[in-house]
Amino acid sequence: MMLGFLLLWVGAVLFLNGLWLLGKIEDREIVVINIVSGLVAAGVVIKSVFGTAADAESIRAGALTLLFATTYFWIAHNRVTGVDGRGLGWFSLFVAITLIPVILKAYAGIGAGGSFWLATNWLIWAALWFMYFLLLALGRPILKATAWATLVAGIVTGWLPGMLLLDGMM
Repeated sequence: MMLGFLLLWVGAVLFLNGLWLLGKIEDREIVVINIVSGLVAAGVVIKSVFGTAADAESIRAGALTLLFATTYFWIAHNRVTGVDGRGLGWFSLFVAITLIPVILKAYAGIGAGGSFWLATNWLIWAALWFMYFLLLALGRPILKATAWATLVAGIVTGWLPGMLLLDGMM
């Protein structure tokens, strides 16, 4: 249930960040969803890492979830302060590289209780973070592609699976 809760908010923030990158939402307004989603992810991290049922796997999940929370807080910070986002771009490269073994482990574990959709989500998220690196740190002209990738990833990797998990359909 916790995964569905988190994915719903990941879906919301990615969808709205995609709209923001397309110019449909103002910089000052996008701060709210990034802070709320960052707080949701941070709450999951605290429960996963420091909760009474914490174990090696929940701590690993918490560490990976903190990558999301940090990203959302950083986006909010950038919009409030007006900085150019290069630091977030380089952090995005760090995350994309960090996720390579996560993706490999996820795909390798498909036959042993792992799921194809979660492994594919990790792949999509890594690609998205890499796009943010290209856009923000290197200044590549891929704003529109990144916006659409963010919006679609929000629906496919967050909102839909989050709702299916919360409704007990997945």
